[in-house]
Amino acid sequence: MDIVFIEDLRIDAVIGIYDWERRIRQTLSFDLEMAFDNRRPAATDDINDTLNYKSISRRLQAYVEGSSFGLVETLAERCAEIVREEFGVAWVRLKLSKPGAVRGARAVGVRIERGTRPA
Repeated sequence: MDIVFIEDLRIDAVIGIYDWERRIRQTLSFDLEMAFDNRRPAATDDINDTLNYKSISRRLQAYVEGSSFGLVETLAERCAEIVREEFGVAWVRLKLSKPGAVRGARAVGVRIERGTRPA
């Protein structure tokens, strides 16, 4: 199976459990890998046959910018659901990073996989 990916999609959001975090917007970074058979778009050279990463990016940006979660785990789960349900993706691996959240670490976060990865 082929993989369509988005790396380092940066989106500002209200995220965190501390009072000071609830009053600011923090930049989050998303990396996604999505299973998709690219043979048809390769044959037709038609964007309508693709898993359109621009559409996915815009949808996630709109959702995340309008969200307000305490945990990155919750936000990651919701974003994976959007990708799978709205874009018909059978398998997604999503990494959500929160840069600068822990002193001494470049970023912290979660990596989740949802669905069944086709062979």
